[in-house]
Amino acid sequence: MTSATRLRHQRQARCAASLSRMTQAHPSSTASTGYVGRFAPSPTGPLHAGSMVAALASWLDARAAGGRWLVRIEDVDTPRCSPEASATILRQLADCGMDPDAPPMYQSERGARYRQALDQLVAQRWAYPCACTRRDMEAALAQAGHVHERHSEHVYPGTCRDGLHGRAARSWRFHATRFQAQLSDSGASPVQRNGVHWVDRRLGAQFQDVASAVGDFALLRADGIWAYQLAVVVDDADQGITHVVRGEDLADNTPRQILLQTALRVPTPAYWHTPLVRAEDGEKLSKQHGAPAVDTSQPLQVLGQAACALGLPMPPTLHQGTVTDALAFWVGTWRDRIN
Repeated sequence: MTSATRLRHQRQARCAASLSRMTQAHPSSTASTGYVGRFAPSPTGPLHAGSMVAALASWLDARAAGGRWLVRIEDVDTPRCSPEASATILRQLADCGMDPDAPPMYQSERGARYRQALDQLVAQRWAYPCACTRRDMEAALAQAGHVHERHSEHVYPGTCRDGLHGRAARSWRFHATRFQAQLSDSGASPVQRNGVHWVDRRLGAQFQDVASAVGDFALLRADGIWAYQLAVVVDDADQGITHVVRGEDLADNTPRQILLQTALRVPTPAYWHTPLVRAEDGEKLSKQHGAPAVDTSQPLQVLGQAACALGLPMPPTLHQGTVTDALAFWVGTWRDRIN
């Protein structure tokens, strides 16, 4: 048994013990309401203040609805992730009283399921191989006069949409253009020929024409790593996720995921995107930009800061009470304000 496998088995045993304790302390948290939520961090480092906001919001939303709350470790990008970071994240959540209702799912163990989904899309002609490098795409876009805006997606120019023309395949893409073209522009479906219409529980009505705003997006990357869009859609379906609560920086991924959900014929969850926590320079806090890890040896302070970012009031006895007391107070507040 490798050290990574041994570490994972130890984590799963601790999670099972925590689940038993949590069920006794919060019997309503596993009530059969049909609600299933999740928190899905990438283990490229410990949780920071921004990711703790998403964790708390997703936990509160599930508990306020009397539903289940799951944790999925999104370690599909294996070169950037580590078992040690996964263990740290689970410890941070446990320190703050947020134990999942089942052992965590690990994306790094689910390549076969992603392959099945890709094969299904290929069989339906909703996916095709692509030979383009990033430089190829940038050159094609520049030739077409496309100006790339900061923080925006590179719109795929469609170079391989009609075949590889003798070049070797490097990746696989979802044929958003073809998929949207065969849809209707009428009816109650949120996915139509002109794009994806959806309603965020916090942000309100949203729309994106994926075919023109993003183009045919990646499903399997050139480095052999499964793309986030495909992995998250398959995982949410397999875990029976009914409600997704996550950071607002992921909101623009939602239309692509709804397209894939429609193509794979799996349910679309309800979405609630949390406000971002920003650094002094206005950039969102992220591990990429060196956001410090939260110190969960002081869980009430960490939870209080996350609750403040969500606009929640402080319990009258925050500094004298327990984590359980504080969480119970915020669950009641969330139920009154959000649900």
